[in-house]
Amino acid sequence: MPPEIVFWEGRADMAVTLNETPGGNRLHIGIFGRMNSGKSAFINAFTKQEVSIVADVAGTTTDPVYKAMEVHPLGPCIIIDTAGFDDEGELGARRVEKTRLAAEKTEIAVILISGEESAGGASDVREEKHDRSGASCGQFIDEEELRWYRFFKEKNTSVLLVLNKADIRENADALLAQIGKETGEDALLVSAKTGEGIEAFKEALTRKLPENYGNRMITGELVAEGDLVLLVMPQDIQAPKGRLILPQVQTIRELLDKKCLVMSVTTDKLVSVLAMTKEPPKLIVTDSQVFGYVYEHKPAESMLTSFSVLFAAYKGDLPYYVEGAKQIDALTPDSRVLIAECCTHAPLAEDIGREKIPRMLRKRFGETLSVELVSGTDFPQDLSGYDLIIQCGACMFNRKYVLSRIDRAKAQQVPMTNYGVTIAHLTGILDKITLPE
Repeated sequence: MPPEIVFWEGRADMAVTLNETPGGNRLHIGIFGRMNSGKSAFINAFTKQEVSIVADVAGTTTDPVYKAMEVHPLGPCIIIDTAGFDDEGELGARRVEKTRLAAEKTEIAVILISGEESAGGASDVREEKHDRSGASCGQFIDEEELRWYRFFKEKNTSVLLVLNKADIRENADALLAQIGKETGEDALLVSAKTGEGIEAFKEALTRKLPENYGNRMITGELVAEGDLVLLVMPQDIQAPKGRLILPQVQTIRELLDKKCLVMSVTTDKLVSVLAMTKEPPKLIVTDSQVFGYVYEHKPAESMLTSFSVLFAAYKGDLPYYVEGAKQIDALTPDSRVLIAECCTHAPLAEDIGREKIPRMLRKRFGETLSVELVSGTDFPQDLSGYDLIIQCGACMFNRKYVLSRIDRAKAQQVPMTNYGVTIAHLTGILDKITLPE
């Protein structure tokens, strides 16, 4: 049976209700190609609805369009329609940059091969009038398409090559052979207009699922069925009215799935609840902001970690973050620190990224310490001017995108850590808390 697609309406970066999968936990499938390669029409044919505007005018798609849906058996997904990567001019360059950002989030990249000559350069086979397969001059895989293919392969991103417009191609077989010669991959022949090859594409997606995708757990192997887990969750001014923040919700759900015994308290009730429990909790998970207080009052037998530390391992590279935290001690009053917050909420009093962590750093290194903050996807390409990067837990992003930030920091030799690891280090308990594998 071909994969079934079930749709739901909503933003790609968050769930509409607590029953829906957050965007950061959905498989990101990006559709890439040159202008007028048929990306939008292909997505509409694949999803069987008008997700994207289709027109014969080049550059119709500007900013990436994110569509959340269920793709059986892949599960919750986000389909990304991107602007053509050959867009030109100042505005075109900005569109291409948005496409590049979408590529950093992409876990399965679908590249639509145009099979038409462009002014953007050619591959070696273009220099021949006819290749061995018989493809005529003017029909080839473009060098820009090859460049993006290589980019995804270098990033260890699964790639599907698709040749669209099967209904109007005369030399499709020859072009497919040429694509295979250039890439070593079997491209799929489809027609967004007639639906030809769409079912085969859906089935191919299931074979491109990244290895071990979806097997990571927030709490790792720290707890098992029957273990008592205590969650310390301050409901202060930063807590959203009427609901819990996403890391708390996801952690609770995972612990329930593991058949753990879960207790939740505010900070002021910690001592009381510990006195009431017959046995100490196996694990205490706290908000990083009260690390010091919880550590002072926890039973010696209980492991201690924080939501942010758990997400450092779940979304990023925890060993790298721990090494980055050690570089905090090397900061000086003249250092520059970048704080990268994924959320784009309006700042509140005592915000952890905007106020609390900068205050802790300046208390140690002086008021002249430069602390800059970016939010959402506004992460600089050039990090060389910073001495340290502090990333939030990144619950709103998928792991692929967080790792792309880490790779950028590593390439530019800038140490990077995260909120929870930073606070644990500044509190002096980093070596005393429990770090998930």
